[in-house]
Amino acid sequence: MGAMDPIVLILGSGPAAVAVRGWGRAALTHIVAINNAWRLRPDWDVSIHPEDFPVEHRPPVLAPGQRRVEAAEYVPIQNAHGGFVYAGGTMAFTAGYWALGALRPRVIAYFGCDMVYAATGRTHFYGTGTADPLRPDVTLQSLEAKAARLQLIAARQGCAVVNLSAGPSRLVFPRAGLEEVTTALPITPDTATMQAAEAREAALGYMVPSGRYWDEADRFDAAALRDLDALWLAAHAAVRTAPARGTASLARPLGASASGFRRGA
Repeated sequence: MGAMDPIVLILGSGPAAVAVRGWGRAALTHIVAINNAWRLRPDWDVSIHPEDFPVEHRPPVLAPGQRRVEAAEYVPIQNAHGGFVYAGGTMAFTAGYWALGALRPRVIAYFGCDMVYAATGRTHFYGTGTADPLRPDVTLQSLEAKAARLQLIAARQGCAVVNLSAGPSRLVFPRAGLEEVTTALPITPDTATMQAAEAREAALGYMVPSGRYWDEADRFDAAALRDLDALWLAAHAAVRTAPARGTASLARPLGASASGFRRGA
């Protein structure tokens, strides 16, 4: 991939996301704002939200170059990457797969999408909101496994995935600073373990072309999906030695910041 390939920031609504207001964006070709995150700065490129996201919370005006991405656009792309049951039915993951398919980036950097919520006080930058990824949902039994799947599938496409947040996170992506995104490199998947997880997906056959997987929830075996999550975590643990340069494959210790297809941040 060349130097001009997209570097995408996926911006969520975690409390720490307010820091993005002070960032330069020279390293970023696209800012994809999930749900309310478009409010954090005016120069976002894409507003992505679920079907039931309230109209009054959507951007009222689109500036030149800005656009809105809704289910009609992201559902087919999500299906091309295995569908919502396997990817996880929350907008943080949907936005990542949409970016992979629509923008073909070389780096996806997450910020404010850590899916960790305070017991009291602010849960989102705008106050208290719904902890959507923590809702009882058969597709979200392991947020870590869903993050691992996204990182592995992105890596196969030649895309690094990093987390720019500094606090606790359910995402398993390596940590990076904004200044490091241009040199981030994808991990190198272990083919055998990744193929084992994908073979199990194919055998289960849990594709829902409409994207409305909750309408067919009775046919999904929660235990089978837990076993599948274990396969993706094993595949993530089996990644090969990190490349010599870049940061995307070098995990950092966690220090001390959510969204959904049907609802979210």
